[in-house]
Amino acid sequence: MIKKIFFQLIFYFFFIQEVFSAESGGMPQLDPEFWISQIFWLTLSFGILYIVLSKLILPKISANLELRKSQIQENIESAEKQRESSETKIKEYDALILKSKIEAKNIFKNARDDAIKNINLKKEALDKEIDEEIKKAEKEIMILKKKAPEKINKIAVETSTELLKKLIGAEINNSSISAIVDDLSKNNGNKYYDN
Repeated sequence: MIKKIFFQLIFYFFFIQEVFSAESGGMPQLDPEFWISQIFWLTLSFGILYIVLSKLILPKISANLELRKSQIQENIESAEKQRESSETKIKEYDALILKSKIEAKNIFKNARDDAIKNINLKKEALDKEIDEEIKKAEKEIMILKKKAPEKINKIAVETSTELLKKLIGAEINNSSISAIVDDLSKNNGNKYYDN
């Protein structure tokens, strides 16, 4: 209602000045005789316009603004929730990466320790095998060393018998050659076998 009166006062103010200046020009709308009908139609037009705006258009605009405001608020709240969810997911992701790195380091360390342990076990087993082979070889050498004088004497007897047989051309007794070879091996052979 106050708006209506305010508009009317502004309207009167501008047109009163025009009336006094246009009265002499003969403009009918500024003639005071038609003012009452003009004021009536002006009031009726602005009244209808005011009712249409206040009852039909402004409530729709207001409802749209409220709807947009509520949608914007919902979008802001949703964005905030998604931001918090994203931050939580990022923290979980960082924690998972850190845990994975620690697990990978532990797995690598355990694998390396297991590999070193296996290498050491295999090395120890190989060392034992080598020691056993060395001991076997030493035993065989000792056995060969012990049997060597007998074999040497036997070879010497056979060789001497063959040589004498070819030189003399007759059979010679092996026992006498064997006694000579034994005697020579006892006197001179020990110095070669002790090494």
